[in-house]
Amino acid sequence: MANAGKRMKKIRESLDVESLYPLEEAVSMVKERALAKFDETIEVALNLGVDPRHADQMVRGVCQLPNGSGRSVRVAVFAKGDKADEAKAAGADVVGAEELVEQVQKGDIDFDRCIATPDMMPLVGRLGKILGPRGLMPNPKVGTVTNDLGDAIKGAKGGSVEFRVEKAGIVHAGVGKASFEAPLLVENIRALADAVQKAKPSGAKGTYLQKVAISSTMGPGVKVDPATLAG
Repeated sequence: MANAGKRMKKIRESLDVESLYPLEEAVSMVKERALAKFDETIEVALNLGVDPRHADQMVRGVCQLPNGSGRSVRVAVFAKGDKADEAKAAGADVVGAEELVEQVQKGDIDFDRCIATPDMMPLVGRLGKILGPRGLMPNPKVGTVTNDLGDAIKGAKGGSVEFRVEKAGIVHAGVGKASFEAPLLVENIRALADAVQKAKPSGAKGTYLQKVAISSTMGPGVKVDPATLAG
């Protein structure tokens, strides 16, 4: 515990937790404090002026990070026949129909993203209570219910990030790794912020993007001046 205390003291040095920093400076500060023995994920929290309890204030979408996420993503595809062959050729890690539904129902979920062809949704719909809470349920609004499996699988493996506002009005997303060069992280963060801005619901009133903070997996949060997200 003593070592953990020293570590936290070191990474918090010269960090004013109340100040708002320009995005580029905030990214550098987070990278400097990512001192864990593994390549920490850089995460963004966007506090939005919405109330997700109202249907017209739900924020959801997908963002293709221009520099990838740095994660190794396992993709499952619900498809059959020629579409199953197409999914395998495109690099899907798990492909199936009824047998994959049974596998998931048994709790065997060995994937990070899930895609389905439209004709499979009556089957996949049975898995809503299992996949939904995990953020894995295929949805046409974010491009995971589609017949264009090649692009969907490429996007999932190449750095596309799904986002959905939580009950408290916050969007969380990983935007890269601490080992990424700072300009690449800045570009990814701006791409995410732009996607969230474009997903602004009709029912949102007042200031939409209220607060922004970034952090590494084991590091402190650094507040970002929202005005610097536009570049």
